[in-house]
Amino acid sequence: MALLNAEALAYIGRSSEFELACDAVEAGAVRRYAQAIMDDDPAYAPPEAGGGGLAPLLYPTHLFRRAWGTPDPIQDHASDPDFDGVADGIGATASQGLPDIPQLQGLRLMNGGSEFEFFRHARIGERVKVRSSYADIVERETSQGPIVFVTVASEFRSQDDDLLLRVRTTLIRR
Repeated sequence: MALLNAEALAYIGRSSEFELACDAVEAGAVRRYAQAIMDDDPAYAPPEAGGGGLAPLLYPTHLFRRAWGTPDPIQDHASDPDFDGVADGIGATASQGLPDIPQLQGLRLMNGGSEFEFFRHARIGERVKVRSSYADIVERETSQGPIVFVTVASEFRSQDDDLLLRVRTTLIRR
């Protein structure tokens, strides 16, 4: 039984608009992130503390979160015992701004891995933006039924449009 049709495949190439992170790269958040990944590189300290004022290379991918005062989708579904974090399109794509593919709603979501291409560090005080697109959508038949691989390509840039990193994420839907 096929899950994909021409309408679903038409999502390939669709892109979101650039989304600006709700917060700038902030020294305290960079410190906590660097401590969490156990990397005390002095380059991550702010210049006033003798550091380089840089953020770890993957830090921009963690800047895109719910802004203050916006609804919390987890809380909105707290009383729904069937809510799995991807229902109603929440978390169904690897980045904000991409439309959900209707044919895939209700299917389980698994992480198929990510590839990263780094260009430069984000700097403390900079704003970061991201744009994502559906790079590929492929269906395969398995012994347990159909499985769909969705590849999302995201580009992270500084507010001045400098390319920081590219990420290709594979989502597995079944």
